[in-house]
Amino acid sequence: MENTAQPTPTMPPIVLSPEQLRAHWQAHRGLTRRLIEIYPDEHFFSYTLGGMRPCSALIEEVLNMADLSMPGVRSGEWPAFTADSEGERATTKEQVLARWDQVTEKINAYWPQIPPARFQEVDKAFGLYEGPIYWFLLYLIDNEIHHRGQAYVYLRTLGVEPPAFWDRPQA
Repeated sequence: MENTAQPTPTMPPIVLSPEQLRAHWQAHRGLTRRLIEIYPDEHFFSYTLGGMRPCSALIEEVLNMADLSMPGVRSGEWPAFTADSEGERATTKEQVLARWDQVTEKINAYWPQIPPARFQEVDKAFGLYEGPIYWFLLYLIDNEIHHRGQAYVYLRTLGVEPPAFWDRPQA
């Protein structure tokens, strides 16, 4: 028998639960963290190719976006996203990893506070990016994957084998 139930405005289609989406994102974050760990210290802040930014700058963008997004995702109160909002820049890989862990915990702390209906709400993140909250969260994940891919190219040109892209155990 064919299922003909159609989503209604009060019941949007469900592909992933909020917890599954969080676990998926955190699995990507875990993979990116492993990449940072193996990245050669002497090249983390300086090595570039083809006009791309150094790995440290790519990771800073990912960190800032995730960190500054969580209050807005949770409540709709978006902080200003300016050069000043980025805070003090890390100067060591250890500082980057410590901040990575802090942002990971922030995501885990804020996530249960996001009302389920919020994922379907349309908002304008940072006054710039308009769309449903789930769409913006997928953007954050896509942006991280994009920059991790750039870092993979850097690692390979430095003769370092990056972590397997598919090795993302769910948290």
